[in-house]
Amino acid sequence: MAPLYLLLLLILPSLLAAPACAEEVPDRYAVLQAPRAAAAKEYLDPTFPLPQPPPAAPSCTVPVLSYSFGDTYGAAPAKASYAPPAGCPAPWSLVVLTFSASCAGDQYDRVAAVWLDGAELLRTTTAEPTPEGVRWTVRKDVTRYSALLRSPPGGVLSVMLENVVNDKYTGVYSVNVSLEFHGTPPYLSDAAASSSSPAGVASNDPEAPMLPDSYFQPADLIIPISDGIGNGKGGYWFRIQNASDSHSKFVTIPSSTYRAVLEVFVSPHSNDEYWYSNPPDIYIKENNLTTRRGNAAYREVVVSVDHRFVGSFVPFPVIYTGGINPLFWQPVAALGAFDLPTYDVELTPFLGLLVDSNAHEIGLSVVDGIAEWLVDANLHLWLDPSTSDVHAALGSYQTPRLKISRQYSTRLLEGRFKIKAKRRSSFSGWVKSSFGNFTTEVETELKATSLVEFTGDGKNKTVSLEAKQETKTLIRADTRKVIGKVEREAKYPLSLFTETEDGENGTSLITVTLSHGLSVETETETRAFESKEKLDDRQTAEGWMVVMDHDVVNGSVATTQAYRFSDEDREYERTIDVMDGAVLSDNVTESFSALAGAGAADACWRCRGRSCDGAGAAACRVHAGIAALQGPDQD
Repeated sequence: MAPLYLLLLLILPSLLAAPACAEEVPDRYAVLQAPRAAAAKEYLDPTFPLPQPPPAAPSCTVPVLSYSFGDTYGAAPAKASYAPPAGCPAPWSLVVLTFSASCAGDQYDRVAAVWLDGAELLRTTTAEPTPEGVRWTVRKDVTRYSALLRSPPGGVLSVMLENVVNDKYTGVYSVNVSLEFHGTPPYLSDAAASSSSPAGVASNDPEAPMLPDSYFQPADLIIPISDGIGNGKGGYWFRIQNASDSHSKFVTIPSSTYRAVLEVFVSPHSNDEYWYSNPPDIYIKENNLTTRRGNAAYREVVVSVDHRFVGSFVPFPVIYTGGINPLFWQPVAALGAFDLPTYDVELTPFLGLLVDSNAHEIGLSVVDGIAEWLVDANLHLWLDPSTSDVHAALGSYQTPRLKISRQYSTRLLEGRFKIKAKRRSSFSGWVKSSFGNFTTEVETELKATSLVEFTGDGKNKTVSLEAKQETKTLIRADTRKVIGKVEREAKYPLSLFTETEDGENGTSLITVTLSHGLSVETETETRAFESKEKLDDRQTAEGWMVVMDHDVVNGSVATTQAYRFSDEDREYERTIDVMDGAVLSDNVTESFSALAGAGAADACWRCRGRSCDGAGAAACRVHAGIAALQGPDQD
């Protein structure tokens, strides 16, 4: 039997109650430490502020669901009827989903999701409560889902949150979900109506072709790629259990589709929640360990069309609120924990395979994955309003192969395990619609290096992950002239050092140092528009905790988050320092350029409405807080 300290290193963080059978739920930590303040705490997730609606825009808030998730493990999702608000008809300049929650008692963190008619709108996790109670609010810009939200009455909003309540874990999560709609004010509607370029129409000048306005607006149709039995007890997400496990859905898309983007939702749980710290199976076997958290420390989510590779990404290593050391995340949540990232994969080059009026299989899998991953996706489609039949064909297709090297060395309970992975892909395809004949080229390069090392006879553990993904998308006219370009680079650095010592009365003292970051740079260029956006979001934390079994009984920590975003118009920075659950400082600095005046704001909101220059629309639809956490591509 392995010593307690080694098992703790392998099972270190909290694992969400990922939906497996109850006896397979892995070990995780809950905080039993008494809070320092009697009042309920407001938990925070510092991100870029949501855009403000335009002045005088008609607005309304629609409460959709209110539900208390008590002992809901294995239960069907909570459901409520949805219909678009009569008082705020589409088109909308902004739609915000608000997910507010509270909980009091002792409880683990849990995973939750919100779906509308089977299409996911939000993947989130809960805070771990105190006996006196905690509360938090997630506000997400869901304007991109307007095609779903404007559907006729009869829609169903579903919320899944599997919780366990018993004599020890008493926390019940009370959740309220609402939607806030902002229309277009009359002065912008009039300006849009008088625009010289009708909505959705590209330039008809063959010497100066432009992308259509609708290219930068929300999709016309969204098809969920999710589990069709979501009305049962499993929710709508697919559950991936191993590296050969692939889940898919057959869909038939309209023959008028001229652009397609697959948005993927993904979260790891159970034995793979901390995949970036998993040792290889050989280490577990040689030391006769009982943990099932193995298969080494590389994961990659793969998207396929009819079993053909069309895109992939290394998932951002989100740490849930009970993870690593739960005291780190009181009251500031780890990056992305309250609004997990989504990842956009551009499928436009493959429309030649999809617009033939036949059903096609969209598949999702995880390289080297083990139980379990919750995945689903939304297929966003842009439709040509002037024809019911576009023509398309796949051009060049460089079959990507994953290049991966593994260097493992073990000596009893000590070991060093390093993995380097790289994948390059290049696709192109043309689509001929009423807007013109456009060719989309997508080039992606993915690199990742992971290190897991045990030292000190297994008492110390070092984890390092460096993941980087670069994507370049070009849109060419039939003259081969580039009329649109998006270049995006995302980096996910993570480092972790843990030291464990045996304590008294069956306790262990665990000391942790953590650095976690996300860096994203995006450059967009069309004939009439250029933009540069940069995000750098970093958290550092250090401290100690005393653990007995699965409970944190004492500890002291300090956490710092520095969030920075900038583009041509705005610079925003927020820095928060926390010690032992108390916010020591919370500073926001913000500056605007001269171009970000009232006139520019009006033009921006005209773009978010019914019609505007397509390039301007791209400039105005900057969703830093969301885009920053998205994966390879974004619309």
